Amino acid sequence: MSRSPHRPPAEPGARAVPGVAAIVVATLAVLVTAADTYVVVLALPDILTGVGVGLDELQKATPIVGGFLLGYTATLPLLGRLADLRGRAPVLVGCLLLFALGSLLTATAATLGPAVAGRGLQGIGAGGLVPATLALVADRWPPERRAVPLGVVGAVQEAGAVLGPLAGAAVLAVADWRAIFWLNLLLGVALAVGVVVTGRVRRPDPLGLGLAAPAAVALGLLLAEPPLLAEDVTLGLLWVPLLDGAAWTEPLLLLAVVPAVLLVARSLARPAGAVLPLRGLGRLAREVDVVGSLLAVVSLGALVWAFAAADPERQVVAHGWLLLPLAAVAAALFVLHERRAEEPVLPLAALRPVGAWGALVVNLFVGAALVAALVDVPLFARATTTPGDQLGAAMVLLRLLVAVPVGAVAGGWLCRVVAPRVVAGAGMAVAAAAFAAMTGWDERSLDGAWSTVVLVAAGLGFGLAIAPVNAVLLAVTPPRVHGSASSLAVVARTVGMLAGLSLLTAVALRRFTAEVAAIGSPVELCPANPADCPAYDAATEVAVLAQLHTVFAGAAVAAALAAVAALVLLRGGAPVRGSARA
Repeated sequence: MSRSPHRPPAEPGARAVPGVAAIVVATLAVLVTAADTYVVVLALPDILTGVGVGLDELQKATPIVGGFLLGYTATLPLLGRLADLRGRAPVLVGCLLLFALGSLLTATAATLGPAVAGRGLQGIGAGGLVPATLALVADRWPPERRAVPLGVVGAVQEAGAVLGPLAGAAVLAVADWRAIFWLNLLLGVALAVGVVVTGRVRRPDPLGLGLAAPAAVALGLLLAEPPLLAEDVTLGLLWVPLLDGAAWTEPLLLLAVVPAVLLVARSLARPAGAVLPLRGLGRLAREVDVVGSLLAVVSLGALVWAFAAADPERQVVAHGWLLLPLAAVAAALFVLHERRAEEPVLPLAALRPVGAWGALVVNLFVGAALVAALVDVPLFARATTTPGDQLGAAMVLLRLLVAVPVGAVAGGWLCRVVAPRVVAGAGMAVAAAAFAAMTGWDERSLDGAWSTVVLVAAGLGFGLAIAPVNAVLLAVTPPRVHGSASSLAVVARTVGMLAGLSLLTAVALRRFTAEVAAIGSPVELCPANPADCPAYDAATEVAVLAQLHTVFAGAAVAAALAAVAALVLLRGGAPVRGSARA
């Protein structure tokens, strides 16, 4: 019996489910891409200098960070749908290769444009890995046994926040920022090969690989132009056009283009095992609902950019008069289109169970609370016990971050014996209590052991919520939409982080401005010596603490809302007692 082209690979009989080895490789890929996010933040000043942007123009860093977030978030629904239609492993391979290509563009960028394009491709590749990996776990384990592996995947993803800054510091200690992206390139290719080997992906055509390899190497050399080769008397001729004034005759360019053209022809002539799946693009375009995908990209892209490009000192959203209406109109058109589409890009009907859309609501609040910890705990440290010490502030945040993976694994284990909604609700309640405690911190609080207890409790709380949310979402939705549903979970958390950062920062800055206005000027406080006014400095420090306390209070509210939403909305996915074996 032939398989319908619309039948997802996760259904029984559709295709063999990849084994544990493939899930391990996919989880490692999630770790690498998660770490890359935090590595780039650490190396951002060096990146700007390397692409010709001065440190006095830091506002131009927005496209580098926002480009990654835009690619990461806006294309998630499409990638999740592809994972449902074409299998998890092929999407993992494609995403890793996109991540590698983005790393190549960024590593060789001499100006801001290529760096932004490279970061956007990295974001697309990184974003697709998480839902495909979560769907792999759901394919491999039944609902009553998948909470622990889901917790492990979540733990590894959060571990990227811990390992990223450490890896970045290690690389920057021995090389420049470009080495980070060369390393990403090698890891992306190696992990893609690992998924092909372990994921039961159809072995690619050897001749096609033979054509792809020289094209890829020539492209890399063309972009990188390593001085050791380009300045060599003999090898340097590869960068010299064969015909004067005809740049297209550059040998390396020909070595990249000619095999690439032959690869396209080979892939069209022999679709079985083709390196480029070109013969099925027409049918695939019909299956993924191109119109719906474009509307989703426009809506999410406008929303993400509105928050990512905002200057918190002046606005909550950037270009809100344009981007927010555009996002709303695109979203409305998307919903209308999806209701009529034969094969919608997002499983809106599958999200009708309370546990499904409830999981998205919980993730939205979790993201809003989490971003406050990631941003404002280091700021608090730098404003109090480690003034100006970026490394010291990072070490303070590390107390919270190391607890998140631990909580993620513990949350997966607890879901075997306790209802997921209770686990998630309790975890976010603990996080809310921790943030409430932070609102009482003063300039000496981080010196004591109690602050470590509070930070660890917050990290554990966030970790405890990871597995239950994903477990319920995947338990109440059918396997044929697990990729799409998982992508929406990631979207909800990312949008929550972006919106939370803008809203909390804007409110806190208003509190700071009001506090400073109430202080008075140095001339009023110290008329004899306004240039050196301890009273004004002390009052300003109090205003800074009030600003940070406001953010912590907002995070406590968001975490409390997440706890309530989890208890009320995370229905389904309850543990099956007596059958939850490891």
